[in-house]
Amino acid sequence: MDEREARVGMNEALFRAVNERIEDVNESFATLTDAFEVVCECGNAGCVTQIRIASDAYERVRAGATLFIVVPGHETAEIEEIVDRQDAYYVVRKEAEVAKRVAEKTDPRSP
Repeated sequence: MDEREARVGMNEALFRAVNERIEDVNESFATLTDAFEVVCECGNAGCVTQIRIASDAYERVRAGATLFIVVPGHETAEIEEIVDRQDAYYVVRKEAEVAKRVAEKTDPRSP
């Protein structure tokens, strides 16, 4: 299970990094709409589903290194728990030890 957790964790970390770049580009648009599109941060490397999220909600998720934004149904119960349910997305927190460590080590906002 550790290998799978690590792989899923790395996939999610990659999508989180992509979304941080997208946020930079969308920042100017968010001032007009207060929302922007991000990519689902699930563990499926082939998933490119886009999620519309308010900029303040995105910032709340990014405040936690082990939090990720996923499309409902894309959560991995063995690795994470749902901590917030919205219509368009869920916020999940890594609970499995390996996935949690990967999330913390790859968090682009951690010092």
